[in-house]
Amino acid sequence: MNWQAISFDWNQVRAFLATAQEGSLSAAARALGSTQPTIGRQVAALEAELGVMLFERVGKTLVITNSGQDLLEHVQVMGDAASRISMVATSQSQSVSGRVSVTASDLFAAAYLPQILKTLRRTAPGLEIDIIASNHIEDLTRRDADIAVRNVRPTQPDLIARLIGHHKAGLFAAKSYLDERGRPQALGNLAGHDFIGVGDREELVTYLQMQGIHLTPSQIRYTADNGVVMWELMRAGLGITTMPNGIWPSVTDVEHILPDMEPLRFPMWLATHRELHTSRRIRIVYDALADALGKLPQY
Repeated sequence: MNWQAISFDWNQVRAFLATAQEGSLSAAARALGSTQPTIGRQVAALEAELGVMLFERVGKTLVITNSGQDLLEHVQVMGDAASRISMVATSQSQSVSGRVSVTASDLFAAAYLPQILKTLRRTAPGLEIDIIASNHIEDLTRRDADIAVRNVRPTQPDLIARLIGHHKAGLFAAKSYLDERGRPQALGNLAGHDFIGVGDREELVTYLQMQGIHLTPSQIRYTADNGVVMWELMRAGLGITTMPNGIWPSVTDVEHILPDMEPLRFPMWLATHRELHTSRRIRIVYDALADALGKLPQY
């Protein structure tokens, strides 16, 4: 190998890769835990080192050039290799201190993780937990997170996945809404009610019909792509929504509607990378999540 020919700075390459993948200097800075000026200087330094322009501005948008696109193909391979090196190094760590990142839906992260982590702190106070509250499925193979709580089974071959159980959900509404609009006594009584949903109205109606809940798109008066926002819209008295059973049990201004109806069921999976599973600190968090998730209401 010609070592003298390898003269680039990995930090500069990493800044370029993050900018290309995230789409902007500011987004790359957030992803790398840096600042926009620093990322800009690193990208500019790499351009000067290579003698090519990697990005150009089109209005307010940063667009990768042909030269940048050619370089990106090689740099992505380097990034994947760096991720694997990081995972191998992490897997060798047997310390019960250090950082572990967990990704889960925003609703799960807000409703359940605080108490789980409070319990975990008593047994492993040296851990630092980064919570990635997202409804997108993060890529564990690229180290977007160390552990994922998911409602779908991971398919990547390098992941270890454990089915914790099948949990259930139902219909919920604020007492103030039900006092004003009436309390449904059967599924047929839902026709005159407003609903709060997530995503496309037509798709949501189709899904609920498969569960025996027949609505029209016009009944879904509000939508949100955030479970916590849906919860707060419901608590404000704007309509009925679906929520996991047993969520925030101390809340007294919310009622479970038609509790005897067939519940909506969803699986709960816990996943991590197979190499990370040998890390003691990650295993401790993984096992704590598995234990707590298994105690949530199930059918």
